[in-house]
Amino acid sequence: MENYTPKHLKRWTLPECYLGATWPEYYSAGVGRSRDSDTLERSNFAVMLEALGGESETVKVVHESHWAVGWIEWIAIHESDSKALAIADNLAAKLEDYPVLDENHWTELEAEEADRVWKECYTPQERIDYIRRYRDQFDFYDFRDLLAVVRGEYFNGYASDLLR
Repeated sequence: MENYTPKHLKRWTLPECYLGATWPEYYSAGVGRSRDSDTLERSNFAVMLEALGGESETVKVVHESHWAVGWIEWIAIHESDSKALAIADNLAAKLEDYPVLDENHWTELEAEEADRVWKECYTPQERIDYIRRYRDQFDFYDFRDLLAVVRGEYFNGYASDLLR
């Protein structure tokens, strides 16, 4: 198979003031994540990597330090891997029209994050106050369900609103 030339991916270029490894024979898959990534960035990264079949000899997750965000990761694809380049190029084209690669994966990740934030970052009184303030977000099946939410066992409101 002839080498694939991506239309939506960019070849790695040497950044200014860069001290890391160089990747001149690689393209970026167009998604990345950092310490400060939101659920959408983390979801798109995971979906892209899975679509590429995970890491291999020609698909690498590059880990780099960054003064502003602590660390960043991006997916590097070697120029010889036409199959992976075509897959990533197709997904990158989709991202130009809509920022989500997989709605189900993103929703699941967002729900998990909302459960964690609800449990770890809110006290029972703050949970009650939140439920009162945003009552229209919540559907409780019975009193036990209400108590479980107040106790932080799970969050059943709008995850995207809680995570803002």
